[in-house]
Amino acid sequence: MVYAYYEIGRIIVEEEQRGERRAAYGQQLLKGLSDYLTQNFGKGFSVGNLKNIRQFYKVYSADQIGETVFSQFKDLPSINTGRKFYLSWSHYLKLMRIEDVDERHFYEIEAVKNDWSLRELERQFDSALYHRILLSTDKDKIQRLSVEGQIIEKSSDLVKDPYVLEFLGLEDKSEYSENELETRLINNLQSFLLELGTGYTFVARQKRFTFNEEHFRVDLVFYNRMLRCFVLFDLKIGSLKHQDLGQMQMYVNYYDRYEKQEDENPTIGVLLCQDKDDSMVELTLPKDSNIFASKYQLYLPDKKLLQDKLGEWVKECDADKCTK
Repeated sequence: MVYAYYEIGRIIVEEEQRGERRAAYGQQLLKGLSDYLTQNFGKGFSVGNLKNIRQFYKVYSADQIGETVFSQFKDLPSINTGRKFYLSWSHYLKLMRIEDVDERHFYEIEAVKNDWSLRELERQFDSALYHRILLSTDKDKIQRLSVEGQIIEKSSDLVKDPYVLEFLGLEDKSEYSENELETRLINNLQSFLLELGTGYTFVARQKRFTFNEEHFRVDLVFYNRMLRCFVLFDLKIGSLKHQDLGQMQMYVNYYDRYEKQEDENPTIGVLLCQDKDDSMVELTLPKDSNIFASKYQLYLPDKKLLQDKLGEWVKECDADKCTK
């Protein structure tokens, strides 16, 4: 259907280019084509939808995207420019409205790689996933995002800051406990896995282990297939304390020594907190630590604010002040 719509869009645009340069002509053309297609093929060809089809052609007739990440779709047909379409029409209706080409390519690649439904694509876009990853990505990887999607090569590539947890429905609550936060994450596990990103599998909640006859519990345990390692999450209400980092270091050490297999990679620890002092975190943790502190927020982010932060970050990088 996507390919058929592309061809219809081509016909509309070429006919308009041959016709009169009046808005009335274009509207008349769409009305006549709508009546003809509806009579012969049924619903789906309203004037409004034909406008979307025309816009789809205008966007994608001049669009190219890297094919290397889509090798499993080599048998798909191509349009005259060599471009292939991997998603549904509903997906492309959303994608074609993203003006930034790199951002549009990123979401298309991630939607294909992760088999996102339209609802999942919309949620990831609304949560500004692209801009959040840009802010936490090494500068030399930024250009690769629009060609390969999210790149998972080392532990820091797995971690976001912040994590957006709007699906928990806690934004209107002035108070809630760590247990309530944890329970809601488990009750919304599918949404949480979507927010975590590629390759995560849930392992356990309140995973108990015993050391020197003392019992400890890790809030949430996941396994990431991309890096082949355990990922431990500890939830903190309020500001992060240096004692919290020490506790997570112990959890990570335990998993590395007693749970991790020889052929697996070192365990990653993530402290999910409402607030943190980055300088305190940096001072407490070793330089190449596998422990990360990330804020969480209970509402969708302000994209304009994220874009402003990204602009500041780029300026710092250009001035050789970027330490990422």
